[in-house]
Amino acid sequence: MSERTLYDKVWDAHTVDILPTGQTQIFIGLHLIHEVTSPQAFAMMREQGLEVAFPERTFATVDHIVPTDVRTRPFLDAQAEQMIQVLENATRDYRIELFGVDSERQGIVHIIGPELGLTQPGMTLACGDSHTSTHAAFGTLAFGIGTTQIKDVLATQTLALDKLKVRRISVDGRLSEGIYAKDVILTIIQRLGVGGGKGYVYEYGGNAVDAMTMEERMTVCNMSIEGGAHVGYINPDTTTVEYLRGRPFVPPGAAFDRAASYWRSVASDPDAVYDDRFELAAEEIEPTVTWGINPGQAIGISQQLPHPEEVADPEGARRAYQHTGFEPGTRAVDIPIDVAFVGSCTNSRLSDLRAAARVARGRHVHPNVRAIVVPGSFEVKRLAEEEGLDRVFREAGFDWRSAGCSMCLAMNPDKLQGREISASSSNRNFIGRQGSATGRTILMSPAMVAAAAVSGHLADVREFL
Repeated sequence: MSERTLYDKVWDAHTVDILPTGQTQIFIGLHLIHEVTSPQAFAMMREQGLEVAFPERTFATVDHIVPTDVRTRPFLDAQAEQMIQVLENATRDYRIELFGVDSERQGIVHIIGPELGLTQPGMTLACGDSHTSTHAAFGTLAFGIGTTQIKDVLATQTLALDKLKVRRISVDGRLSEGIYAKDVILTIIQRLGVGGGKGYVYEYGGNAVDAMTMEERMTVCNMSIEGGAHVGYINPDTTTVEYLRGRPFVPPGAAFDRAASYWRSVASDPDAVYDDRFELAAEEIEPTVTWGINPGQAIGISQQLPHPEEVADPEGARRAYQHTGFEPGTRAVDIPIDVAFVGSCTNSRLSDLRAAARVARGRHVHPNVRAIVVPGSFEVKRLAEEEGLDRVFREAGFDWRSAGCSMCLAMNPDKLQGREISASSSNRNFIGRQGSATGRTILMSPAMVAAAAVSGHLADVREFL
């Protein structure tokens, strides 16, 4: 046996050269861009007189700054309108396909890639966004890159990268009712730390991961970067193949069968050698919420906020409490909220909306809470409305929006105000992340967000199911 991981196989298959720096020049099979990190890259391309090497391998969408309520052009935000126009002009000039505001394929970049079948096992993928590892749920090496690297990929279709170590993270057992993929990844980050993945690629496995749907797997891989890992992937299997069958950019018929055979072949060998291993029992995981200012500061919903001396980073805990104003020893369920947000590239797929709607159905948002639901793509919105999920949310008092990144990073009108506390299904609770320097963000699953929305405070979703 070859004893190789998926990371080894895909890395070797895409190696172009070893550079004088010792880095590896890696060919990038798919490049995804959006309106925030690409305009500067296109400006550099024009200044240097460069052409896009493989325009057919780059796809663009608009997501970060697009409004999710009023989308009439020009946008009320002049800077947002300008950035959209730069992307529109650049994609036209360089012959790149753009899924614009009026496209039925528009959506958050990490939602539409898998949804359209652009993301496929065994490929390398790059995008100018931190959470590009979402795509690695398909057995893809998916790299989040910066603006200069976007220019490099546009011009050469390659990246210069250091090869990393691989840590195998096994989650075994059966997840209980009310425990979601978001709880799994928050627990992993809490156990290993926000810097625990530095120098590593994570491979997620174990029978609890094997049992997950592709949408659940994407949630896990999405937040790998929050644990310090550059990529977090899952080996392709039957679940992967069946998800991709019939997608717009996936080959049909006999070509699909050939592709599926290759996809399965890139999975890690049974005797693959790993640099490190971490094991987690599914039964240990409960609905999980953050209490601080990074995703690793998390606890189970049944627990109390820890005292600084009880955690691995006491000084970090003290900084967190200084910002949040929360008191150590407070029960998680006693923390009130002002805002509830269901959305983001982490949790805005159809299954996420179904989970939140299951809690919201027949209930009503607390009078002290403003709540919004933002589908991850035009297609997710369409399918949700076909099922009547929009009516469930509206009747419960949620605001139903159009696709976009929305309040995840607040580069659009959806922002926290002042000291508001947000129950959010997004991926980061950094200071200022949701648009207010004094606002406070608590991360959780979409179903937990819905439970908090109707309660007016953090709540155990298992009591609502």
